[in-house]
Amino acid sequence: MNNRKVALFAAFLATIVYGLNYTIAKDVMPNFVKPNGFILLRVAGALLLFWIAGIFVKKEKIELKDFKYIFLAGLFGAGLNMLTFFWGLNLTTPINASVITVMVPIIVFVISVIFLKEKLIRHRIIGVMIGLLGAIVLIVYGHDSAVNAPDIVTGNIFVFFNAIFYSIYLVTVKKLISKYNPLVFVKWIYLIGFLIVLPFGFQDFLEINWISMPTSIWHSILFVVIGTTFLTYILNLFALTKLKPTTVSAFVYLQPVVATAFALILKSDSIDVIKIIAVVFIFIGVYLVSKPPKSNFKISKK
Repeated sequence: MNNRKVALFAAFLATIVYGLNYTIAKDVMPNFVKPNGFILLRVAGALLLFWIAGIFVKKEKIELKDFKYIFLAGLFGAGLNMLTFFWGLNLTTPINASVITVMVPIIVFVISVIFLKEKLIRHRIIGVMIGLLGAIVLIVYGHDSAVNAPDIVTGNIFVFFNAIFYSIYLVTVKKLISKYNPLVFVKWIYLIGFLIVLPFGFQDFLEINWISMPTSIWHSILFVVIGTTFLTYILNLFALTKLKPTTVSAFVYLQPVVATAFALILKSDSIDVIKIIAVVFIFIGVYLVSKPPKSNFKISKK
């Protein structure tokens, strides 16, 4: 098996883990671990693993000016991003959360236009409008009688903000990943994230009843901490060494497929017309935003 195929498999495996995470993480909340306590567990566990992994990479000195980007990446990528995701997932359904997450490429484009002066192209503007329409339809009308989803609208809004914060993180971390090995700075990102979520999750963490917790919930917590947070990062990092970023990012479109299939198999969620309509709108929007602009090719004379 060549390196490209291995890299594609790594990206695919990371996508499978992400897709399973929506249902697995939701099974833990709120009966066994409250959202804020779960966030603290996830960030603290990832922090420990990334600092251990950092021991095995070549030492690089981070320039002082780059710590402002590390702080912003920690704030939005390991702090606010984690908080809003778990708050949202606790209130909404796995399928809703996974579909809204696919809005990330659209939001990244909007942020790039505002802050990085990326060129506005007609089909991308149309894509943003269609994608946002799909998100609004799902957020406002994506109600059902799902079990363990007490406030779907509020949960959907939180997940949408999660997508915004994660998009800001992606734009911010881009300034770092071109200069350093990611394992050199990701440990600092999670340290900042840990300090941000600590005040929110400390009390809920103390209330966790570890003794009465079923073995299956222990496994779910380990899956989220080790699999969804640490392993997926390593897998995507490996994939990026062999594939183009656009190729790796395209796998995000499979997340709702995996999440939906897994949720339906376990009967933890259901599908309806509203969700299907929203999915179609969001995917059309993402396709148009991700579509490269047409180039005017000139034939050179020899």
